[in-house]
Amino acid sequence: MSAYAQPLPRRLLGEALGSFLLAATVVGSGIMAERLSGGNLAVALLANTTATVAVLAALIALLGPVSGAHFNPAVSAIEALRGRLAWRDAGTYTLTQIIGCCAGAVTAHLMFELPVWQLSAHIRTGPAQWLAEAIATFGLLLVVLGHRRSEDAPWMVAAWIGAAYWFTASTSFANPAITIARSLTNTFAGIRPADAPAFIAAQFIGALAGLLVARLLFPATRALHVPAETGRVAAPAATQEADA
Repeated sequence: MSAYAQPLPRRLLGEALGSFLLAATVVGSGIMAERLSGGNLAVALLANTTATVAVLAALIALLGPVSGAHFNPAVSAIEALRGRLAWRDAGTYTLTQIIGCCAGAVTAHLMFELPVWQLSAHIRTGPAQWLAEAIATFGLLLVVLGHRRSEDAPWMVAAWIGAAYWFTASTSFANPAITIARSLTNTFAGIRPADAPAFIAAQFIGALAGLLVARLLFPATRALHVPAETGRVAAPAATQEADA
């Protein structure tokens, strides 16, 4: 059964929990890595990457059957554009993801005895970083839309994000909700609030490009009709297998 056939409250709980734990891991592992790396940024980034990859794979495997395991407004928006998720549901997904991610960042501060409310001073801006975010999100959507079996989603998504941490200039946020949450932490994972809007715009541009290319590569990603009376679509079997 497609995750989108689950009751909406159950799906939102899955998105909230996954977003919360993902952001807590990204921010918390960054704090721990910075404390233990002795100023070696490569070691700190490696530790941050490893924790993020591990938790992302686990959360997708665990919560994919519950909500689709988006944890990412860009993914939810693309699923709405494809006709697989009602726009109303995509909006509630997005709000839930943002709240969950922000709560995760705050919880990471509590775990490490840091001031709970912070604004990042970490400068991340410029065309190179915006291009990096677009490419990171483009690749993420190709993986989300193109994987053949549901059991492949956890390792493929996690592997892409782990690689993109290292080959992109931005260290691959690839997620508007995570970007907002990371603007609220003045730690290793942070981004200045002033820099976040351009990152988010680049992420949505990359996501749209990913959808366009995926439609050419993977015919099952073509848009489906959403019946107005249900606000939800029952996907064909080939598409159901590709639920992330």
